[in-house]
Amino acid sequence: MTAIADRLAAVRKLMAESGYDALVVPRADEYLGEYIPAHNERLRWISGFTGSAGAVVVLRESAAIFVDGRYTVQVRNEVDSALFEYHHLIEEPHVPWLVKQLGAGSRVVCDPRMHSLSWFRSTRATLEKGGLELVASTDNLVDRCWHERPRAAVSPALLLGEEFTGSSSVEKRRSIAADLVAQGADAALVFAPDSVSWLLNVRGTDIPCMPVLQSFALLESNGEVTVFVDPQRVPDGFSEHVGEGVRTLPESSAAEILGGYGGRRVLADPDGANAWTQLTLEAGGAELVSAPDPVLLPKAAKNAVEVEGARRAHRRDAVAEVRFLAWLDAEVAAGRLHDEAELADKLAALREEAEHYHGPSFDTISAAGPNAAMCHYNHVNVPQPGTLSMDSVYLVDSGGQYSDGTTDITRTVAIGEPPEEIRRMFTLVLKGHIALDQARFPAGTTGTQLDVLARQFLWQGGFDYDHGTGHGVGAFLSVHEAPQRIAKAHNPFALLPGMIVSNEPGYYRDHSFGIRCENLVVVREAETGGETSMYEFEALTLVPFDQRLLCVELLTAAEREWINDYHAQVAREIGPLLEGADKGWLEQATRPL
Repeated sequence: MTAIADRLAAVRKLMAESGYDALVVPRADEYLGEYIPAHNERLRWISGFTGSAGAVVVLRESAAIFVDGRYTVQVRNEVDSALFEYHHLIEEPHVPWLVKQLGAGSRVVCDPRMHSLSWFRSTRATLEKGGLELVASTDNLVDRCWHERPRAAVSPALLLGEEFTGSSSVEKRRSIAADLVAQGADAALVFAPDSVSWLLNVRGTDIPCMPVLQSFALLESNGEVTVFVDPQRVPDGFSEHVGEGVRTLPESSAAEILGGYGGRRVLADPDGANAWTQLTLEAGGAELVSAPDPVLLPKAAKNAVEVEGARRAHRRDAVAEVRFLAWLDAEVAAGRLHDEAELADKLAALREEAEHYHGPSFDTISAAGPNAAMCHYNHVNVPQPGTLSMDSVYLVDSGGQYSDGTTDITRTVAIGEPPEEIRRMFTLVLKGHIALDQARFPAGTTGTQLDVLARQFLWQGGFDYDHGTGHGVGAFLSVHEAPQRIAKAHNPFALLPGMIVSNEPGYYRDHSFGIRCENLVVVREAETGGETSMYEFEALTLVPFDQRLLCVELLTAAEREWINDYHAQVAREIGPLLEGADKGWLEQATRPL
């Protein structure tokens, strides 16, 4: 038997002993974050799947894995079809699927720490309609079988000064506490670690790519806050840094504290906070006030110091990216076609030279040729990284974490002379990127309303891409920040000045090639002279697009002007930061069309 088969057998043995007919294993840990430390990679342990989203359902005799459109190719490469059925997470969700598989009286178990309260309640209601029972148990069956589970990394957090944050923790807590009073709440559950980190002006070092303090907190309406955190993560000088009104307690004390809020109104996000914390509050007599995390919008709508920090971080990041692209062109011209791992390592080494650098903001997507068709491809998780091939494209999606900002950029690069079909598709993608970049929109506009701008040219040709067009980005925080987003899926949150989002339309042809053009942009007020106050995007990313991939005849005069203007800005701002061959490469890469 394979290791995965052995693991499934061990879990099924415990299921049988406890009288469970199904186990739900999400790709999540108790903080519900996208980035999960190694010791919490339960979905990977039980299935072998390395993607960032998905769920596994284990039945007594079978199992199934559910992933979204980003991973339909990857899941088949990583997960054994003899052990798991493959299903689309959106088109065939796992909960209705479960009802079809099991008869009345069946018991489905989940760990309520790994699911939101909304998921827990809706799943319980759906299962009950089918005569099934949802059992909440923190006695996690995967943890009981995972005997070689890694130890959790625990190290002191970083204290981030106001020269980077623009505001003290005391000021932030007082402002948000005033909002709680206005909403008639006595306290708020601040659950997301990036919200806690922003609120306290600290950053963590224990999760690769995600500089958050693993913790959650209760913020009182008077501005005081209780933080549930491993004491070893609290650094020297913490109390002086955060100011008065902050106490830290180990997470083992959370049940007692949460259970002591009887008779009080506690604001909590049923979609963002785990079910266990809210069920514990409710069991103790607290009245849950369903509302978004009160830290979300203040964190997302960055202040002037944070925006200026993002500009500085992107300029340093652009130097590394341009030096990498110049090196890559020289290597290809010399006939040295590197593999994906070597390319990713080279780019990482160049970023490490930059001031205030703390590491990557996510695992670099270094994808040669057909591997780029998997939009979240990771060369680390394949037996042999792919190698560049002539007359194709190379897609590199990467980013860095800096004390003053978080970066994320994708460039698709010509290797040799790619065929006209690839160049045509690249041009359609870039046209969509330009259309979104040029958008002007009134206050109250959401990313959902703008998404079509980036897809329009692909749609006209009968093409599309199965991911969002833009995600939020934090200030030395999550590279995928809520709540701002540009996507087909409904998002009720309007775009606000100071919000940073990505602009990343793409196109992917299975087993052939992949294309993505990504910049980060910040929302700002637009000067139109009209009657309505309008917003627009300012590009933060300053790296040339590969003009060798353009079908210029498909561009309008306005689109050619945009490309020339953008490249002129890149040359103007990044050129003085480069020397020698790198500077010469940039001059050539930014030449007018």
